Amino acid sequence: MILLVLACLFAVLEALALWKNIPRLEYVVKPVVMVCLFIWLYLSTGMQGMAWWFGVGILFSLVGDILLLFIDRTFIFGLISFLLAHSAYIIGLRAELLAMSFLSLMVAFILGISALRVMRRIVSAVREKGQTRLVGPVILYSIIITVMLYAAMLTLFDPAWKSAASLLVAAGAFMFYVSDLILAWNKFVTPISNGRLLNIGCYHAGQIMLIAGVIAQFA
Repeated sequence: MILLVLACLFAVLEALALWKNIPRLEYVVKPVVMVCLFIWLYLSTGMQGMAWWFGVGILFSLVGDILLLFIDRTFIFGLISFLLAHSAYIIGLRAELLAMSFLSLMVAFILGISALRVMRRIVSAVREKGQTRLVGPVILYSIIITVMLYAAMLTLFDPAWKSAASLLVAAGAFMFYVSDLILAWNKFVTPISNGRLLNIGCYHAGQIMLIAGVIAQFA
């Protein structure tokens, strides 16, 4: 539990660093959040079974965090790191993707329509900015994060998942999704007031809840 508290504490310090514009503090505390989550996951689950894939996802997220500290120069590499992180989470939730029911089809339809509308707006903005080389990666990333959210949402209807665990995983995946949406909108479409602060707040809340849910399920 102490590692959860530390992860939350460093997440708050990261938000403070952004709010007060203290880059040196940000460079230190931002990666430490994911380090705390990785150690917590390892000590709680031993990285056994599906938990191993979430550990891999945390490590790719850590790399992405470091790369996005220098967003203008390393954005594409950060994008790739987080794409791999989401992919690892999808593998960890792959059993949910095999479940077919009326509810799963409804979730897929709602998420698919919503994601398509947002993706079209962002891709259009990317083209308008003359960054056509990013169109392919942005589309692929949008698909991957939507699939990750879909798989996480399906845990809510899976009796094999504990109620608290599925709620945390679904809410965490949703917050992670929202953080990526804020980042993309802020970077390509139009600046959002306190966009970076909102992005990192949703991101850390999402990662912490998702990993807490995984630990609640697999510990």
